[in-house]
Amino acid sequence: MSGKTKEYITGASGCSRPTFDKFLGGKNIDKQKFIAICEALKLKWTDIAEIESSDRIQLQGKVINELVEEIRESIEDSLEKECGTMRVLDMSRPIELNDIYTQVNILEKIIGRRGFNLDELFQNCNLEKDEFDRFGLNKITQERVLGLDAVNEHDKLMILGKPGVGKTTFLKYLAIQCNRGEFAATKIPIFIPLKKYAETENSPYLSSYMIKWFEDCKITNASEKLERILTEGRGLILLDGLDEVREEDSERVIRNIESFYSRYDKNKFAVTCRIAAKEYTFTQFTEVEVADFDDEQIKTFVNSWFKIKQLTDYPKHFLEQIENNPTIKELGNNPLLLTLLCLEFEDSGNFPSDRADLYARATNTLLRKWDNKRNIYRDQVYKELTPKRKEGLLSQIAFKTFDKKEYFFKQRTIESYIGEYICNLHTAPKEQTDLDIDSQAVLKSIEAQHGLLVERARGIYSFSHLIFQEYFTARKIASISNPKELETALIDLADHVFEKRWKEVFLLTATLLEPADRLLSLMKRNIDQFLANETRLQEYLVWVRDKSNSVEADQKIAAIREFYYSLHPSLDHDRNFSLYLDLYLSLYLSCDFSQDINLKLLDLSPDLNSAIKHCLDRKLREILQQLQQQLPDRDLDREIKKQWWKNNGATWKNELRQAMIKYRNIGHEWNFNQQQIELLKQYLTANKLLMECLNSECYVSREVREEIEDSLFLPFADLNYD
Repeated sequence: MSGKTKEYITGASGCSRPTFDKFLGGKNIDKQKFIAICEALKLKWTDIAEIESSDRIQLQGKVINELVEEIRESIEDSLEKECGTMRVLDMSRPIELNDIYTQVNILEKIIGRRGFNLDELFQNCNLEKDEFDRFGLNKITQERVLGLDAVNEHDKLMILGKPGVGKTTFLKYLAIQCNRGEFAATKIPIFIPLKKYAETENSPYLSSYMIKWFEDCKITNASEKLERILTEGRGLILLDGLDEVREEDSERVIRNIESFYSRYDKNKFAVTCRIAAKEYTFTQFTEVEVADFDDEQIKTFVNSWFKIKQLTDYPKHFLEQIENNPTIKELGNNPLLLTLLCLEFEDSGNFPSDRADLYARATNTLLRKWDNKRNIYRDQVYKELTPKRKEGLLSQIAFKTFDKKEYFFKQRTIESYIGEYICNLHTAPKEQTDLDIDSQAVLKSIEAQHGLLVERARGIYSFSHLIFQEYFTARKIASISNPKELETALIDLADHVFEKRWKEVFLLTATLLEPADRLLSLMKRNIDQFLANETRLQEYLVWVRDKSNSVEADQKIAAIREFYYSLHPSLDHDRNFSLYLDLYLSLYLSCDFSQDINLKLLDLSPDLNSAIKHCLDRKLREILQQLQQQLPDRDLDREIKKQWWKNNGATWKNELRQAMIKYRNIGHEWNFNQQQIELLKQYLTANKLLMECLNSECYVSREVREEIEDSLFLPFADLNYD
């Protein structure tokens, strides 16, 4: 027995000791057990078994290509039923895989095994508060390879990936394409869900499981035909979901896979598994990782999805909306979460206005729904660490790391945060060494089972999506039940109102709090106090107030104040506002038309005709008409126009300015220095955030809402602060 013990053979074959003794004694035993023992002994069972001579002659005489075609035809219905459709989450009905499939890209180097340090990871991110690049945190510079090319190149491939990234879909696509002769055209696809295989009664050997499938497909002489296919290397063996195998079955399944590919190594193998789920390595396999979707893949998937639903206008609107909502687009790089977004959008042609609710559903999908929908129940490191408690743990990690600007964090750091949380659980060990071991196990469990924490380089982790770190940070703040602790947390949060990176945390916290009165009031106080000691800027706010009060318009007074505040050349104008006259005049006054770029702007922007058209004051209209007549003809040569502006522009603009000041009370030369301009920008951005919170799904009392809206962009002296 080549040095192998009886215990090894019975364990490897899944047969009992009496059955093995019968085998040694040449007595009749079950055919599948006979084959399993032969494979464990690395013997060719067809050389030992007594097969009817007519069957043997017929099988040996059949050309292998004919046999491949015969088997393909026989397994087609079963394979199409198993692999030809997909139905996930809350889809009302299955859809054809080929209709929705989007090409998978592969990373040939596992992301979590890169030898980067924290500084190198941060190189892709600009974390300055005015240039916060949320997509830089997920940027992968590694070259991508088409999944089909990777399978073609490697005969033994271990395909790793985060939850919901499309591993199973990819294997199913390979199976269907292979059986149709469009991929690996000379091979037979054998798709095996490893969870189903592992839980099959009597724990069959892999080849026995395959024989049973052949027999279910009405293939005669299934054992002999499978042996012929495998011996000649005509199998495309697709083993899906190693991570879904229960712990008690894991060792046996891994041993069976090893034995099988060692015996039939001429075949092509692909095994899928979640990253961090199994530490075991198949020595002959090349490990790769499924890449997140890029923009083109997102577009392809969305177009396919709504084409199936016959919603032809939806893809355009969907893609436009995610471009305008970076936090939502961020989720779309995961196919499972992109499916969730499509389902949400499908109902109304819009994403839910309550973003916190959308992100809660996304995290719930990863924490609970994805496995539950597929009847997968994974081993828990801590029985007490329920999904709800995992949310609490993730909230604590998010809050601690985000507050410190830690978007990437070392493994020992996050394990210490986990230890701080789980040490309060009833089943937690008392010894620190044991607690450290358990903290590491919990981290790996969350990474493998839910994908909310991912390893970005060796020993360095982050949240899978920045929006999840922001959502859990907001959730942590909003869930504080102690009034004093909540007040402290809200005061601390309000101190970040001028930092762009906190924007989503503010919006989400405001939505999660009921009511959000205190948070919004604290934000307003900090914003008002920001310019309180800036005399020149307070004078500007006085002008904004007075000018706004003199205007009759349909908009709320706060919107009018924002408009005039933003008219300063250094700030962004709202070009969709109804106060056209003042906007057009200010645009002219702010441009230097002696420069090429502004000459182009002059040709594209509304000209003085627009200002004259909206001018109701007769004297001002006459002045504007006179100024218009002085302008060089637009059809003149560009250099001539530039020279005119160089010679006459200052005088012309001064006349325009004086008219604007006299008749419209705009156009004053404030001569702010660069520091004051930066303060103006920060003040405007913070006020816009406050207004965005007010206009979100947050619950705020009418009294507080009106108080805030009525006092936006007012000078500090007008406000009632103690």
